[in-house]
Amino acid sequence: MDKRYQLQFTVNKESQILREAIAIWGISKRTLTAIKFNGGNLLVNGEEKNVRHPLQIGDVVTIIFPPEEVSGGLMPEYGPLPIVYEDEAVLVVDKPAYMSTIPSREHPTGSVANFLCGYFKQQGIASTVHIVTRLDRDTSGLMVIAKHRHIHHLMSEQQKKGLVHREYEALVEGVIKQQLQSIIAPIGRKETSIIEREVREDGQFAHTDVKVLANGDNISHVRLKLHTGRTHQIRVHMASIGHPLVGDELYGGSRKLLDRQALHCRFVQFQHPLTGQILQFESAFPNEFSKLL
Repeated sequence: MDKRYQLQFTVNKESQILREAIAIWGISKRTLTAIKFNGGNLLVNGEEKNVRHPLQIGDVVTIIFPPEEVSGGLMPEYGPLPIVYEDEAVLVVDKPAYMSTIPSREHPTGSVANFLCGYFKQQGIASTVHIVTRLDRDTSGLMVIAKHRHIHHLMSEQQKKGLVHREYEALVEGVIKQQLQSIIAPIGRKETSIIEREVREDGQFAHTDVKVLANGDNISHVRLKLHTGRTHQIRVHMASIGHPLVGDELYGGSRKLLDRQALHCRFVQFQHPLTGQILQFESAFPNEFSKLL
């Protein structure tokens, strides 16, 4: 059985050659080159054709992508992977806190990527791991994953156009009196650290909307909408206005109440890369946060 990733389209436009149709369907020139030279195939009505082949309305085009090889440093593991949604193109998982997105020197095992690699192996999916929306190790909540390199490319194009929407909920230190505000401040790497970021004039444009949901005893429960996806964006922006996340020691928060930053990806929305359908998912607010309120 051929386990290479495949897409199939029916031609509905006259006077096209195969190359033109492939471009309309979102296949990049780089991917087309890989299909031609790295073990893929282009079939029209079940027969292999080249990119100059003229198409007729009703022709069925099958694009067989080259096999993907898993990185040598990514070992398959078999464990908890809370899948919220899955189809032939994408996965949405509800990541628990203290699980890394990808393995690192400090945490080489037990990551989302390790468990995905094992899951793909069990399911016979000939793909490596393609993370669309990444979360910090201590941040919990929803993550979007593409099941193939081409799907990742399509999702990345959506992200560039601002079509992948994420909203977070967090507990921050202090009482925020302004119920709605937008933080628009550029973020860059701090010169004295390889990890820490800061608001700085030469940083990348970053925009976060903040809505106060409730105020507790020197704690505010906020909902945050990301318009950009900079590293540590929420953590840096909230610290910059004097309200670091509860538990976020890196950016000035205290761990007296919680031993991780109180940040949870509550909502994601995106357009399905193949069908165009708008998909929305929501994750429950963590009980450990609720108890602090």
